[in-house]
Amino acid sequence: MRSAVFISFLVSILIMISSCDRKRVFDEYKPVRGWHKDSVVSFKLGSLDSSRVYDLFINIRNNNDYQYSNLFLITEIRFPQGKVISDTLEYEMARPNGEWLGTGFGDVKESKLWYKENVSFDESGDYRVTIQQAMRRNGEVQGIEELQGITHVGFRIEKSENK
Repeated sequence: MRSAVFISFLVSILIMISSCDRKRVFDEYKPVRGWHKDSVVSFKLGSLDSSRVYDLFINIRNNNDYQYSNLFLITEIRFPQGKVISDTLEYEMARPNGEWLGTGFGDVKESKLWYKENVSFDESGDYRVTIQQAMRRNGEVQGIEELQGITHVGFRIEKSENK
């Protein structure tokens, strides 16, 4: 009897958690440790509904080993028919006083960063998104070889409210 009540309780919790995230279409994380400047984090999106528009986000988890207040990224969206959209992005990661902008408890913070909004995927086939760090120290041309403090890189797609 107790196990049936416990199982019912767990199922109820899972239903509540999953119903809170109805806009989510894709949400995946990849672990990184010492994110090398040549290391590319890749996400295979598969086919998406061409009749919808989506909002795209980059999710970053960092800890206190991250030494910078911002983050530069190079992103690419590869379309099934060969088209590539490439962007260089800068995100603020901390306030001027050093307080992290992300959410979370303890020393790991998660930042949900806007990437693109109202995107339509009107080609049939698989899409791929790649993300690469592009951090440099002030006044230096060479990139930071091993970026410490980033623990996970994620990519998220949500149904847009605009359609």
